[in-house]
Amino acid sequence: MKPRYNKNREFDKRIDYLRFVFVVIISILVAHLFVIQILDLKKFRNKAKNQRTSKLIALRGDIVDRNNMKLAGDKISYDIFAIKKDFDHTPEELAEILSPHLQIPKAKLVKKLSSKSKVILLKKDVDRKTSNAIMRLGLREISRDLKNKRVYPQETLASHVLGFYNPNADIAAGIEQTAKDRLEYVDKNLRYEKSRRGDIIYGIGTDPAKLSELLKGSTLQLTLNSAVQHVCEKALYKMIIKSKAKRGAVIVMEPSTGDILALAVYPFYNPNNYAKYSMTQMKNWAITDIYPPGSTFKILTLASGFINKKINKNTKVLDTGKVDIGDWHITNSNYKKNPYPGLIDLVYLLRYSSNVDAIRVALLMSDEEFYNTLRSFNIGQKTGLDLPGESSGLLPAPHIRKWGLAKKASMGYGYGASVTAIQMAAAVNAIANKGVWVTPHIIKYSPEEAEQKIAKRRVMEEIDAKTLTELLVKAIDSGKAGIDGYSLAAKTGTSRRYDDKKNAFSKYYYTSMVGFLPASNPKVTIYVVIDSAQGENIYGSTVAGPVFREIALDLIKVLNINPDR
Repeated sequence: MKPRYNKNREFDKRIDYLRFVFVVIISILVAHLFVIQILDLKKFRNKAKNQRTSKLIALRGDIVDRNNMKLAGDKISYDIFAIKKDFDHTPEELAEILSPHLQIPKAKLVKKLSSKSKVILLKKDVDRKTSNAIMRLGLREISRDLKNKRVYPQETLASHVLGFYNPNADIAAGIEQTAKDRLEYVDKNLRYEKSRRGDIIYGIGTDPAKLSELLKGSTLQLTLNSAVQHVCEKALYKMIIKSKAKRGAVIVMEPSTGDILALAVYPFYNPNNYAKYSMTQMKNWAITDIYPPGSTFKILTLASGFINKKINKNTKVLDTGKVDIGDWHITNSNYKKNPYPGLIDLVYLLRYSSNVDAIRVALLMSDEEFYNTLRSFNIGQKTGLDLPGESSGLLPAPHIRKWGLAKKASMGYGYGASVTAIQMAAAVNAIANKGVWVTPHIIKYSPEEAEQKIAKRRVMEEIDAKTLTELLVKAIDSGKAGIDGYSLAAKTGTSRRYDDKKNAFSKYYYTSMVGFLPASNPKVTIYVVIDSAQGENIYGSTVAGPVFREIALDLIKVLNINPDR
């Protein structure tokens, strides 16, 4: 016979099972609370504290020039709000109190305060003094929001060096991008506890005085000289307007240190309103864009000849006025006036910018000799300039892609390689610096930092650099570009602009001039390049030359450069 099923007993078993489960769960919870509240109390206290802890806003550091003129800084302002749910006063009463501080007519303020919005914006960009005065009124319904804006008091001056910074989107360009960590570095980490509403909780360890301060990043000093920068921008702009050129750039370096005293780039833009400009206008093309340097490159061709012991100061070369290299028919620029100069010296080569003889010097070297020497001057590679976006230029390696006679010949007079303006300035600066190439830089480094950031290497024997300098001076002296009382070592250049769309050379030119003075003890290296000037007689001597001369004459006064003659 089957045992009778007992429903009550089965129900009791289930109840006992559920009791056991609940006891286990409660025991686990009790154990967990014991761990949290007794054993691991410090950890969770700190976690709770961190959740209500904020860090004071840190402003970006200022950017100043080498003479401490302010070029960029943060401007603090406040937006003043009224919180509708916290109103203790009528709109009329609040308007009566706030009108003198906000400089808003009472009637207009009443209308704003009568809005149905939960949060009412009363005024934007209120200065700190006014904001503090309003908060001292103790109005529970009034709140403020701190803002900081990056401002550039010199406006367009050195805009391509400074770049811009947008604190809301955290985007930057120029030195604002490069030096982000330094500009935002603060040597103290001041934090405070806040309530749910965001009010400061003043505990025993809270220092009210310190909480009233605004943290600020480190000040960044540049090598720029604002007076020199202004001189360069003024002279460049004058020629741009006169020649209706597309763009231009000027670089001024201190030969022995590599300090960039000026880096002027046209078209200019105002970083205070950078959003109004195109990327083309804001691009620092002096370090990003490459082009054939033209006859200024003949300085490096001769330097390579000296370094590889192929020429000396007494070398003479047969100038036939024209030469055929493969399928290329190359002539001197003054071929019609002087079709066969004959045996000429190196001063004549530089003065009349002989393409034929620059080719002959280049052909004296092997492909590897010429290539390696140009590489030592940093052609075909980045200079290490402390600005973003630098291009490495273009110098094809002969061991990868064989040059051939035509490539080497065109290299000799400035067409086989493509350079940036900063590369050419730094390369010629090495000759001014007695044969020592130095990294161009825009940040003023401490001696310890300079050892890490700034490379110095000898690329040319001092005696050869001196000889080449003397040749350049004599070439200038025999022309019309000299400066009374000063020895000037310089060379002009003109090169055709390449049209990428048509895959051919266009009707426009790059005109340039590079040099240093006083040649006996150089204080400045100057490089000028102007792109697509219009009109007749568009040459380095007629477009870039006058800009170079005007800048050189002004720098003699601004930097108090003593004559050497």
